[in-house]
Amino acid sequence: MAKKKQRLKLLLNRQNLIALAVLLLSLLVYAWVSTQIDANLLTPEGLQQAVTNAGIWGILVYIAVIALAVVMSPIPGAPLTIAAGAVWGAIPAGIYSVIGGFSGSLIAYFIGRSLGRSAVKALTGKIIYFSKEKGEWLLGGLIFVTRLLPVLSFDLISYGAGLTGLSLPIYASSTLLGMIPSTLLLTYLGEAFTLGAWPAVTLSLLFVALLVLLPWGIRRYNWFGLRDIVRIE
Repeated sequence: MAKKKQRLKLLLNRQNLIALAVLLLSLLVYAWVSTQIDANLLTPEGLQQAVTNAGIWGILVYIAVIALAVVMSPIPGAPLTIAAGAVWGAIPAGIYSVIGGFSGSLIAYFIGRSLGRSAVKALTGKIIYFSKEKGEWLLGGLIFVTRLLPVLSFDLISYGAGLTGLSLPIYASSTLLGMIPSTLLLTYLGEAFTLGAWPAVTLSLLFVALLVLLPWGIRRYNWFGLRDIVRIE
């Protein structure tokens, strides 16, 4: 009985309750907007229609959907971020995307840290293992790299950091600093497409090259030493 009470106390600490509240708020916003419009919020076209019709409330809708995109794997985050750049422009869309993505990453972190592998498996269908043998700061640097470059799934990294018990300040700072440049790249790409600018084509090619070459290099040459630190089942 004492162990159960202790576990319940750990689950209901302030940080976990805040994460749960943000998740529930995001779900409520998504559910309410879904009943008000005839569009699929999980597609770039549907989201663009929703945020355009919702006015200032469209920002809250977008942030909620991006947060859910981190927590729930089937939701495509990158295409939605590009669409946001086309709607609001690179800088405003980048700010909204960082707020949503960072909030979702904290929710996933606390889910992994509090509920464990079974909950993560149920949400993502996979389990990720981090090795802390080389220290937390190196692991924080790895998370920074995976946020900066599209090497590993955003949600799996978030859950894995929580499962491993990585320090919250190290995780949060690595995530925030790493995701800002990559997020702005995506929103700028969306804005550039609306202008018909040639940089959009260049950025698209670079982005696709990163998506293909980085995972290939990691598998073949163990770039960044990821195979020694990360394992996905």
